[in-house]
Amino acid sequence: MTGEMNILPISQNAPVTSRPQTSGELLKLLTPMEGLISAGQSANAEVLSLKQADQAFQLLLKITLESGRQTTLQATSTQPLPQGTSLAITQPSAGNLAITLQQALASSAATLTRLDTGQLPAGTLLQGKVLTSQVMPQESGQPTVYRSMVSLLNTALSGSTLSIDSPTPLRIGTLLSALVQDSQTLKFVPLGSRSEQLAVTQQLASQQSRQGSLDGLLKLLQSLPAGSQTSSDLRAAAEKLLAGLPDVQQLSSPKGLALALANSGVFLESKLLGGLNPSLAPDMKGDLLRLIAQLSPAPNTQMNAIIAANTLAQAMPSFMRNALGMLSQVSAKPSPTSFPLADRLLQNADGEDDLQHLLRLAAAAVSRLQSHQLSSLEQTGVTADGRLMNTWQLEIPMRNLQDIVPLQVKFQREDAPEKEQPKDRHEERPPKQQLWRVELAFDMEPLGPLQVQAQLISGSLSGQLWAERPYTASLIESNLTALRQQLLDSGLNVGDIDCHLGTPPQGPQTRLEQRWVDETA
Repeated sequence: MTGEMNILPISQNAPVTSRPQTSGELLKLLTPMEGLISAGQSANAEVLSLKQADQAFQLLLKITLESGRQTTLQATSTQPLPQGTSLAITQPSAGNLAITLQQALASSAATLTRLDTGQLPAGTLLQGKVLTSQVMPQESGQPTVYRSMVSLLNTALSGSTLSIDSPTPLRIGTLLSALVQDSQTLKFVPLGSRSEQLAVTQQLASQQSRQGSLDGLLKLLQSLPAGSQTSSDLRAAAEKLLAGLPDVQQLSSPKGLALALANSGVFLESKLLGGLNPSLAPDMKGDLLRLIAQLSPAPNTQMNAIIAANTLAQAMPSFMRNALGMLSQVSAKPSPTSFPLADRLLQNADGEDDLQHLLRLAAAAVSRLQSHQLSSLEQTGVTADGRLMNTWQLEIPMRNLQDIVPLQVKFQREDAPEKEQPKDRHEERPPKQQLWRVELAFDMEPLGPLQVQAQLISGSLSGQLWAERPYTASLIESNLTALRQQLLDSGLNVGDIDCHLGTPPQGPQTRLEQRWVDETA
């Protein structure tokens, strides 16, 4: 979508519409509350969120009373009040709040009326999310104008709100990008999958803030007590989850490894889209969601039901239902995401019982799996030299005797740039060359934390191993000759294989590099 949109200036002589019953703009409370603000008194309010519903606008307000007590309320308004707007309010009736006309006009100043081209020079790329969209009344013969409020997501103005006029309607919730033309004009930029990449990045940040390590939940499930608090269905869900964990022996065979990868939870959405019943085959993410369903409080208490609903909403956002479809799309190559994900253990909160803590751990475990999925999406795209890179990042909890060791895995496949078609149609086209990268990270006693980086191209394998314990690094170094021979016996050409003490350095230039060079040229 291209076209210009104008930043709407606020009129200094806005018309004042008379109000027969009050001197202020009315906000209708969704849940009437009588006596919230005493007669003759006022309170301060801040708009926490804004959402459009048909021709009205739903607001979430944080009210601060004169006593200092704070509360949140939901209200509707005929006018959009941007997030962060401060208001002085009174309460003329149980179902309404009122703000003075002067205060209502002042609140509109919270939206930007012009851009400072010294701070944002022409050509600056702005990204934002559409909060509201209204068609404006027009005189006969005049083009239709749509007025929208857009929350900015980047630059120093992040969090600010723009009020803009556009010749085309902007769908609410849309992520858009525009170039600064001058202080009053922006120009849409067709970025294709870049806007989807922005959505992935936002969701990834949200998921990572909620995720927790898998082993904390699994170790607690192993010692789940049998009692009045744990129903038979809950114990059955826990046993099913634990029974689906592979052991080291299973992961040592190609068939067992392929099965563990398929059941890791990273492909759950693909299975559902394909019509497969997830209950017919084990799946880590599906088993976690079933466990959450058993842990959710019974709906005999309204507050418990709300808590359970919020937990489930955080565990599986609707965005993930269609995000996997983006793996095949081409987008600008993002900066690499750190690998592996760091351990994150959640402690019991004050006043939290065992089942509440277990529910929180299960939701955090789902968020961790989704962090891997979103990291895969974020790292899928086109490299600077035109190669298409696909990434699959996941985590498999594996059994090692009595311990459960989370194994983090990342596969990356790079396809060589497309070559020109042969001039002679009978001439055979050379096979497409692919470069595979594999990274592993795990912490297994008595070896301690280990990371492996390997790459494979045209049957040639090279790699590096990193151990944090000196004894382990020395042990691996002494067995590299035997490892090389095993790889040669399997039919691979083996390049450099080294072992290092410590952890791989982080940064865009630290991974193993392979140039697409034709050695026969």
